[in-house]
Amino acid sequence: MSVLAPYLQKSRTEAGCDEAGRGCYAGPVFAAAVILPHQFRHPLLNDSKQVSEKNREILRPLIEKEAIAFAVATASVEEIDAINILQASILAMHRAIQQLQKKPGFLLIDGNRFKPYPKIPHECVIKGDGKFASIAAASILAKTHRDEYMHRIHNEHPEYGWDRNKGYGTAIHRNALLKYGMTPHHRRSFQLLPG
Repeated sequence: MSVLAPYLQKSRTEAGCDEAGRGCYAGPVFAAAVILPHQFRHPLLNDSKQVSEKNREILRPLIEKEAIAFAVATASVEEIDAINILQASILAMHRAIQQLQKKPGFLLIDGNRFKPYPKIPHECVIKGDGKFASIAAASILAKTHRDEYMHRIHNEHPEYGWDRNKGYGTAIHRNALLKYGMTPHHRRSFQLLPG
């Protein structure tokens, strides 16, 4: 049973925010913002990296059904290459927050870097996806939506194995890069090929 805190401060509406795909070689970075009811509990809910793919797929519809509000947004490969992956991750989080149907009074941000969102105070929480339910829920949504996207573009370029590695730099992915070169989905700013 996970021991995730339901909130930092009970009296306000808090949204948890997290991203997925920062370290990937290919594909956009995805971010999610989630406002959960204080009473939301689920034994499987944890940091998405600690949850199996099967259990993430169980959690996603539950979170989307039970959340007071949620949104998922992206920053494109072109944006990642133009402004760098950290800034693109923050941009995707801002887009997710902007799309929330209910405006939160406070933001819980996974990690240690964030650019303030206009008129909403925030706190960065290192390893927050293992500490707060709303950040864990955001990590699940960001990860499952990104994985779904990588499955889709895998069909265009099956040689890179994105259905399995989701764009991360596994041996199969690295070897395919050396053999076939880069696709339009690859992040050129990551200097993936020698020379």
